[in-house]
Amino acid sequence: MFKTSAFGLLAGLTLSGGAALAAGNAAEGEKIALQGDGVGAPCVACHGPDGAGVDEAGFPRLPGLPAEYIAKQIRDYKSGARNNPIMQANLSSLSEQQIVDVAAYYAGMPTPVMPVKSVPEQTLALGEKLVTQGDWSRHLPACESCHGPGSAGVDASFPGIAGQHATYIRQQLEAWRQGVRANDPLDIMSAVAERLTEAEIDAVAAYLAAQPVKPSQGGAQ
Repeated sequence: MFKTSAFGLLAGLTLSGGAALAAGNAAEGEKIALQGDGVGAPCVACHGPDGAGVDEAGFPRLPGLPAEYIAKQIRDYKSGARNNPIMQANLSSLSEQQIVDVAAYYAGMPTPVMPVKSVPEQTLALGEKLVTQGDWSRHLPACESCHGPGSAGVDASFPGIAGQHATYIRQQLEAWRQGVRANDPLDIMSAVAERLTEAEIDAVAAYLAAQPVKPSQGGAQ
């Protein structure tokens, strides 16, 4: 039933999310990303000039994510729906137009080549099983059930997670598991994360980080 509900929501979530997004000006978004808006720090201070982020610090890669997803996360940081004091402070003064401009800029950037770290084969094997098959004996759906084949993403509600930093993936799964993050559709991620052990979270994060970033099935790149 969980799997059916997730798939059944895809079309409606895509339409409702995309329709609400105003047109973004990538050139204006670039100015904010590189220079800031005069109040908050520029995005490059944490995410780097190519948007690749920093694995060790838990700063995620932004290029390759749909503009709608990026814009929603910025709004959620601003409102407090997604908890991160640093992000909230740096984004609090952005207008709606500036939000969609920044989202358009990062969604339109070329996806950087991500470094692949050495991970034990048994860890990758466990991560692959959970990502591609899940464990239905524990009511644990595969990540690909929502995020699509190759975890490349489906729309703004289910973004591509292949090739994202392992530290960031691990942090977010722990945040959902502990109830610190809850800004996803129908609290699906919390239901998934609470069924994962810490070892499984590490395995999923390591496996996804080792996968190539693939073209998304929905949203701008």
